[in-house]
Amino acid sequence: MKSFKRNVRRCILPLLSVVMLSTSVQAEVVPLDHIVAIVNDDIIMQSELDNRTALVRSQLAANQTRLPPDSVLRNQVLDRLILDSIQLQIADEQGIKVSDRQLNEALEQIASRNGMTLEQFREALIAEGQDYASAREQIRNELLLSQVQQSNVNRRIRVSEQEVQNFLDSEQGQQTGSPDYLLSNILVAVPDQATPEMLKRAETKAIDIYRQLQGGANFAETAVANSNAQNALNGGDLGWRKASELPEVIATIAGTLDKGEFSKPVRIASGYIIVQLRDRRGSQGTLVPQTLVSHILLKPTEIRSDAQTRALADQLRSRLLAGESFEQLARQYSDDTGSGSLGGDLSWTQAGQMVPEFEQVMNETATGEISEPFESRFGWHILWVRDRRTQDMSEEMRENSARFSIRQRKYNEELTSWLREIRSQAYVELKN
Repeated sequence: MKSFKRNVRRCILPLLSVVMLSTSVQAEVVPLDHIVAIVNDDIIMQSELDNRTALVRSQLAANQTRLPPDSVLRNQVLDRLILDSIQLQIADEQGIKVSDRQLNEALEQIASRNGMTLEQFREALIAEGQDYASAREQIRNELLLSQVQQSNVNRRIRVSEQEVQNFLDSEQGQQTGSPDYLLSNILVAVPDQATPEMLKRAETKAIDIYRQLQGGANFAETAVANSNAQNALNGGDLGWRKASELPEVIATIAGTLDKGEFSKPVRIASGYIIVQLRDRRGSQGTLVPQTLVSHILLKPTEIRSDAQTRALADQLRSRLLAGESFEQLARQYSDDTGSGSLGGDLSWTQAGQMVPEFEQVMNETATGEISEPFESRFGWHILWVRDRRTQDMSEEMRENSARFSIRQRKYNEELTSWLREIRSQAYVELKN
């Protein structure tokens, strides 16, 4: 698609010239697709804008969110397409890709969440008039955007031991868990070096939005029409967030709101924000299920195909079931050098530490049993579930939890800053 669009960009001006000359001998002019924006080395076509606008319009209608005026919706969608284009170009420059296997796994998860098989999901999309191939590529792009954000934002984040200790010493850190909030937001953004006049205009707009909400305006519809945040087209939905993972100012705001309430505009680094608390749920307990597990990892190589790797995994499992030592076979065959040198030992693990395929098989395998070979993005695995326990949260786990919460909080703040930064550095030319 990218190479196609670049070819279009190189040849579209001569094509348009030919069309303009030919109109003098044609009785009727047929409108052609045209460029609506140039974004660095990429272009956005009117057809892309029309298709994405139609998709957003149908999604908002499905969520029973009233649509803003067409011009407002078009500008919101165009802004999102421009930001997406910048990020996809960064992904291309950095060699970040989404494999077909990753895409298929994501599609299967989406289908499963909707109570369908992948084939049923495909048929449902077609029945709704959507092109399945286009839907696949849109989901691939969404995965790619997530990867490029994580890759670039995480490298900007540092969590010091002093920050961890300060968190643990705080009132929030002393709690065994923190509440979860279901939040939405509306952001009126300001540039990094905003003038007093810019700040005043942003504040005035935020106050006007707040008064609209006080007058009964729907929060999601108002977000779609007015918010500058990346989630504007989702009605400002932030999803469920733990209080400890939120920027401190937003966590404080959420803690003061009742279900369904929204805050007054609050000044933050990126502008003025209005937060709505849609729901709240209790904190998690301190007991954590853990599994003592070992594995053997086999990776396909240039001299061992995927099929041969799977066959070797089957052979090793047969030998294990026949009584051979798991530790010895792991040391001899495992391509995970870290655990392989320890006889395959991965020690005690808990939810969130392993990839989804690994956790699913680990949870489904009985204690003392050896799993069937299965595949993840790392290769083929054989698991030995040695024991299970429910463990009180240890000091190490409290520190890990604190470190994760701090990183998540910083990530949410840094993502907004990074998106604003790459947008300001990009060459963007809008076409009439």
